[in-house]
Amino acid sequence: MDVWQITAFTIGTACLATLLMLPPGLLIGWLLARGRFRGRILLDTAVSLPLVMPPVATGLVLLALVAPRGPIGRVLARGGIDIMFTWKAVVLAMAVMGLPLLVRTVRAGIEQVDRRYEAAAATLGAGPLRVFFTVTLPLARPAVMAGAVLGFARALGEFGATIMVAGNIPGRTRTLALAIFHDSQIGHDERALLLAGVTAVLAFAALWIAEWATRRRTLRVES
Repeated sequence: MDVWQITAFTIGTACLATLLMLPPGLLIGWLLARGRFRGRILLDTAVSLPLVMPPVATGLVLLALVAPRGPIGRVLARGGIDIMFTWKAVVLAMAVMGLPLLVRTVRAGIEQVDRRYEAAAATLGAGPLRVFFTVTLPLARPAVMAGAVLGFARALGEFGATIMVAGNIPGRTRTLALAIFHDSQIGHDERALLLAGVTAVLAFAALWIAEWATRRRTLRVES
């Protein structure tokens, strides 16, 4: 598989993973920042587990869930949806591994939003959803953008969980990280270094764009 094909596939799946993790990331980040309910600490811990567990262990859990005989896999199979060893498994693994970074960043951004603005909107008749989308989310947007980019950057380098649920199939599931591992294993060190360089450039660009966008937003608010 060509270097640029692998790069395009990795970027595409990382973008899809970022879109997949955004809705639950926003919801969980808001719940942890504003919610006061039983199980809050349990939810926080569960979401953060992929940060401290070996990625291969996380992949093994995903494998047990989405395998044809797993609880989620059985339900999907009834609808004719196959995830194992397809690009969908790559996206799922990337999203699961990137979600904790998104949630933690979104949570921190929402916690910095002054609750008086939310209270003022509520007193004017806005419901919780409207308050979130018209007040909280716009004010926390820099953090959301930063969290999304962090999740995207994490997805670009995902390896352990991906190889467990998607394998390392040329032309189907092979990402940059998997290609680096494969080439280094068979002695193609120069190609592996090239792929590592491409990954580093992509991650650097993503983080730089997030920092630039956040600073530009801050300057607009201050002016």
